[in-house]
Amino acid sequence: MKKILMIATGGTIASEMTPSGLAPELNPQQLLSFIPRIAEVCEVECLQLYSLDSTNIRPQHWLGIAQAVRENYDQYDGFVISHGTDTMAYTAAALSYLIQESPKPIVLTGAQKPIWFDSTDSKRNLTDAFLYACRGCGGVQIVFNGKVILGTRARKTCSKSFQAFSSVNYPDLAVLQDEHLLQYIVNDCGEKPVFYDKLDTNVGLLKLIPGTAAELVAFMADRYDGLIIESFGVGGLPQYEAEEFYPVIRDAVARGKIVVMTTQVPNEGSDLAVYHVGGHLKSTLRLLEAYDMTTEAAVAKLMWILGQTRDFDEVERLFYEPVAKDILYSVE
Repeated sequence: MKKILMIATGGTIASEMTPSGLAPELNPQQLLSFIPRIAEVCEVECLQLYSLDSTNIRPQHWLGIAQAVRENYDQYDGFVISHGTDTMAYTAAALSYLIQESPKPIVLTGAQKPIWFDSTDSKRNLTDAFLYACRGCGGVQIVFNGKVILGTRARKTCSKSFQAFSSVNYPDLAVLQDEHLLQYIVNDCGEKPVFYDKLDTNVGLLKLIPGTAAELVAFMADRYDGLIIESFGVGGLPQYEAEEFYPVIRDAVARGKIVVMTTQVPNEGSDLAVYHVGGHLKSTLRLLEAYDMTTEAAVAKLMWILGQTRDFDEVERLFYEPVAKDILYSVE
């Protein structure tokens, strides 16, 4: 029987009703008491790391989760991390960079309804997560609503219904149905994991809207070491009359700021070269393009890279070097 460590961080799955709404209260042992079936599948030990609504999860917590896995890695066959759904995709992406090449499964799961609700998805998700931690492939993934999604490709796309997560620009890795696992894609894993323990959290994300002021872009570029700009369609910067966006980005890049252009369109990715508003930017400035990466992955990856280097050539190399299938576009 395999030995799995459950790392609890809070979230809806562990929430109780309070006068001001749901808040995490239950510990992992209490969660498991609702699902005696798990004890027949594997031996479980528990670690209550945090008790947070995932809205309150920050990069320091990603580092804490990665450190907990690192400290316990040799003692267990796999890991199940219970987590709130709202920022789970960010955490999954971050862990994909902080824990690379893991031959053991590192599984995140949670729920849209607390475990004590009659109509809850908690029991299925937790059971599936433990089953996958015992039988699935290595690496970081989300197990939710019967689907197994690569950690770098997950996004929360439904706010209330049980099919909360989608895999963006990449197929689901596997499905679980009635405790049967059908593995479609096997992750490429190493013989042992590679752990990292540094992030530069001074990374900002700006979503453009029609009429965004250049002053806002300038403020963001001045405030952050790295700035990710979610533009429209395949990507580009507006060219409004009397609004000079290009010089703002040009000056930021000249000061050593790392600028990443991406798209706010969920599927199919960016391609700055298609239109003049993006092609002029790409051909004249040293900036990066996220292509088919999710925004969650781009944010986490840039934090991970800037935690190691500020040299643009090395930042560029690391950004375009695939980690856990986070980018498929081949940069010539």
